[in-house]
Amino acid sequence: MSNLERDPHEIRCGAEASAPLDGDAVTPAPHGADAGSELLAGRDVPLGGPRAMRVSRTLPHVHRRMIGAWCFVDAYGPEVTAMRVPPHPHTGLQTVSWLLAGEVLHRDSLGSLQPIRPGQLNLMTAGRGISHSEESGEETLHGVQLWVALPAGRRNIEPAFEHHPALPECSEPGFTAVVAMGEFGGVRSPATAHTPLVGAEVMVDGAAELPLDPTFEHGALLLDGEVEPLEAGPLRYLPPGRTHLSVRGHGRLLLIGGEPFAEEIVMWWNFVGRDHDEIVAFRKEWMEGEGFGSVEGFDGAPLPAPVLPGTRLRPRGRAR
Repeated sequence: MSNLERDPHEIRCGAEASAPLDGDAVTPAPHGADAGSELLAGRDVPLGGPRAMRVSRTLPHVHRRMIGAWCFVDAYGPEVTAMRVPPHPHTGLQTVSWLLAGEVLHRDSLGSLQPIRPGQLNLMTAGRGISHSEESGEETLHGVQLWVALPAGRRNIEPAFEHHPALPECSEPGFTAVVAMGEFGGVRSPATAHTPLVGAEVMVDGAAELPLDPTFEHGALLLDGEVEPLEAGPLRYLPPGRTHLSVRGHGRLLLIGGEPFAEEIVMWWNFVGRDHDEIVAFRKEWMEGEGFGSVEGFDGAPLPAPVLPGTRLRPRGRAR
């Protein structure tokens, strides 16, 4: 999935503090909720489709641009619409596609042609560079699209694509979780991860204690139903040091987390790089070169890159 904004913000990430972006809000958790947690409100962003499908983007956020290596979270639906995302490039990241309803067809420059359905995982590793498209018929779509930043030693690896039609589950009193990425509750996903992290869909039925790795920071996003202490819309950030998250209710949530990502990165449009000059080179290659390959079978032209801002892009802090 692409960032389809025609005037994308410079997204500054890394280990140190950084300046805010407009349109984001952070709210401390209410008194009595998990101490130190934050509610990260989403931005309404057009995704694409015949009726300008909208998504709620909670990462990157002005106050909390990353959670572990997770650097991008878009949630969409449920909505009757058709997804149509033309061929576009990525570098330095993995795309993690997860559906709750509907079916989306993935094509990429490696020759992959793979539909994804609920409970399945499409994982694309961009590495040094890849291009892909996504589309669906007119139907009810509900899902999340996530990006994982690749660490310095892995960010220029060869691109790759994985489809996992079935994933392991973890069940304890009050919940069952499908483990999409990393490890949760002693269960490990077969999907390739390049940093210590977790990504899981958790189905809550009653009261439950979700196990957390205390070395990780985490984020929890309500997908449907009612699950306390979450609320519909914002992503709840949980700092490291926790061994569990207490939840109660009936519904589904997305749990992501990982070791705090110490490197500084620059995110602009669909690229993850380390400085301004890299981003300029990525954009030039997409617009003029052949390094991202081509996507065969998509009925339409590739997505042109937006114009770069007039100032230099600078890597800055991962948290304000």
